[in-house]
Amino acid sequence: MKSKEFVLHNGVIVPHPGFGTCKIPEEEVCGAVLRALEAGYRHFDTASFYGSESGLGEALRKSGLAREEVFIASKVWNTERGYERTRAAFAASLERMGLDYLDLYLIHWPANKKQFGDGAEALNAETWRALEDLYEEGIVRAIGVSNFLPHHLEGLLKTARICPMVNQVECHPGWLQFPVLEYCREHGIVVEAWSPLGRRAALDHPVIRDVAQRTGLTTAQVCLAWLRGHGVLPLPKAADPSRMEENLREEGMLDEKDMRAIDALAPMWLCSDPDMVDF
Repeated sequence: MKSKEFVLHNGVIVPHPGFGTCKIPEEEVCGAVLRALEAGYRHFDTASFYGSESGLGEALRKSGLAREEVFIASKVWNTERGYERTRAAFAASLERMGLDYLDLYLIHWPANKKQFGDGAEALNAETWRALEDLYEEGIVRAIGVSNFLPHHLEGLLKTARICPMVNQVECHPGWLQFPVLEYCREHGIVVEAWSPLGRRAALDHPVIRDVAQRTGLTTAQVCLAWLRGHGVLPLPKAADPSRMEENLREEGMLDEKDMRAIDALAPMWLCSDPDMVDF
């Protein structure tokens, strides 16, 4: 089963959907990634904060696949912001995975005014400058951000040499974040969705269940098809091989009526606010 592709504004091709590794226990990461590779996933999302980088690297080595066949993304954590610390964090991520380059590197969360006051914008700019240099040095193929709202992106673009290629945000039924999606479309930034299934709150919602029953899809496939309909690249996570294959299957698009019905759902699940986090 072959994954589909998104194309970033620098021409880099990103397999779709990706496979998220957040909250997989460290001792289970290698096995989960090997099963996902067997199912057909070729895009894996990790982060220094997840504790899954070492297991992901081990799985790649055991898989026997050529490095260029797999797309690997990671992120710099909040305690490593700033130019020199970001570069050191990137090097540490490469070492943990046993790789000599990454396909995508992201700023995990924006520095916000709640924590950093008027210095937040400058801190984001310094962190981004490190990513730009890593990109121009050829040791990462694409760079982006995560959890950035339009005003964070506006601040970043005041001094950026390179526009982010990706913005990974919480995105699922009940929390599409239309302003983020619209801003990113206008600037050629691909939106990736973390927590694309929204936990049980979305999967058990009567509207999602109704669409699934009428279309012959599972409720998870409905959520993923809805995201595809909005041009969003989802990063689902699953431990069971049958669920991995279910999430990978592309079963067509939802019609306009079903898209609008899901669009209208009230907020559910986490609905994080990057301006309010203090970690």
